[in-house]
Amino acid sequence: MNLRDVALIVFVMAVWGANFGFGKWGLEELPPLLIMGLRFVLTAALLVPFFPLPRAQLGRIVLLSFTLGFVHFALMFTGMKHVDASTAAIAVQIQVPFSALLAALFFNDKLGWRRALGMALAFCGVVLLAGEPQTQSNLLYLGFVLMASMVWAVAAIQMKQISDIDPLALNGWMAVFAAPQLLLGSLLLEDGHMAALAAAGWKGWGAIVYMAVAVTIIGYTLWMRMLRQYPVTQVMPFTLLAPVFGVLAGVAMLGESLSLLKILGGIVTIVGVAIITIRRPQQAQPTAPRS
Repeated sequence: MNLRDVALIVFVMAVWGANFGFGKWGLEELPPLLIMGLRFVLTAALLVPFFPLPRAQLGRIVLLSFTLGFVHFALMFTGMKHVDASTAAIAVQIQVPFSALLAALFFNDKLGWRRALGMALAFCGVVLLAGEPQTQSNLLYLGFVLMASMVWAVAAIQMKQISDIDPLALNGWMAVFAAPQLLLGSLLLEDGHMAALAAAGWKGWGAIVYMAVAVTIIGYTLWMRMLRQYPVTQVMPFTLLAPVFGVLAGVAMLGESLSLLKILGGIVTIVGVAIITIRRPQQAQPTAPRS
């Protein structure tokens, strides 16, 4: 792998990691479901004109829009509103051991002692995060982030069943169906929409643009290019940088503190995820937004 492509992959990880900081900024001004609904409206508007409707896979895309587009992101951003960005960036990595566990249950993919060890370490790391004083008062919302990660693992199985679709086309058409679900959910479960929209400034609207353009379009275009150019085993270990950049974003953009327990929990979680990712890199391969 040449130096330019290494830099591009690290750039993608930085973009995805910084999304936790931008997401928290946006949540300061807009409710969780509303901001995600608007994100998908913009994503659909930017991508759908370039890709025809994949009619043969339409049913699976609609189902994915509910699992990933609505349930995952509703849980994820509701949790993120009340949990530190750095904590969320680490905790969301639990989706990798969840994916490995589901692969073992539904596809007879042998776990082996190494991946079992990785799963145990990852879960122990999250337990340490839960014991961090600032997180203890928001355990319910940390639970939302963990549930979102489990839902993402389920969605990963759905994505494996959707074949012969450009990842950007998948993201675009999933956004078409996810946006109205999120906006309707916001209408039913959230309030103060008009006031929030009227008062939203550069943080709220900037977060929407960042998530749609930088995370989805730029990030996934570069990511899929690297996956096509290099072996998965060579590319996937770089995903371990995303939570590191997420923690840095929390500190630099939001002024979050790094306690010893949070650092220890992060290290244990990432080591556990690393064991799984390096042993079975396909378990961690994202084809749709993770955050």
